[in-house]
Amino acid sequence: MLQIIQGGYNFTHPDGVTIDRPNGIEHYAFVLFKSKTNVIINNQSYVVDRNSYILIRPSTSYLYCDLEKPFINDWFHCNGDEDLADLLSHLDIPVDTPMRAVDPLHLSKYIFDLHHINFQGGPLCEQIIDADLKSFFLKLSNMQQQRAALPELSNRYLSEFSELRNQIYLTPQIQQSVDSLAAQLNLSKSYFQHIYKDLFGCPVTVDIIKSRLEYAKFLLDSSLLSVAAVSKMCGYANESHFMRQFKKYVGVTPSQYKSRQHP
Repeated sequence: MLQIIQGGYNFTHPDGVTIDRPNGIEHYAFVLFKSKTNVIINNQSYVVDRNSYILIRPSTSYLYCDLEKPFINDWFHCNGDEDLADLLSHLDIPVDTPMRAVDPLHLSKYIFDLHHINFQGGPLCEQIIDADLKSFFLKLSNMQQQRAALPELSNRYLSEFSELRNQIYLTPQIQQSVDSLAAQLNLSKSYFQHIYKDLFGCPVTVDIIKSRLEYAKFLLDSSLLSVAAVSKMCGYANESHFMRQFKKYVGVTPSQYKSRQHP
């Protein structure tokens, strides 16, 4: 059975950090770097860009330190003895080698979900963690295989487009047009849309809508804000338009959704 030993989500070190494990650790370590980092593993040095990750085997010597501040990362240590080693081998997941994340936003969300269920506990927690860790590595392998299958031209744009997609999901309150997003990458609107769909499997307009509605659901879940206030905070100039899109994608109106969460 696979187990989470410990970990952290969106860990921020304002003054930077150095992690030095000359003899490694007894578990597997997974790190998603959200800041530029120097990684030394088995005496091999790498300059690792943000939105990269590494899976480190037990007992592997490693060190990583910040190349920019603040230093931010997601990480976890996990164990599973031969079961985990067999799974990683079967999925052909690289170990002890920094890799560029295909979809860092969703990869980070998967790590958040792992930590959430681990913290939540419960009688079935161990079985859920086992299943979720297997799912995590399956998704990781799937994303890397998708990248390998991309046309060379789309692959070349992956890093820039991933950063842009992160921006869309992290700032749902900002009104963004396809024209302005394309301009950020100095691409024509039509070419930008073509590459975006090639990389992520959906139009950029769908991601813009999803980012707003995910934020709206969070606000409706966790606050007493009115539907009108939530609409404005999610970048909608028109409340009626917000309600129509919410109903179309979520299946209920914002008011109905809110009443389910706060009966």
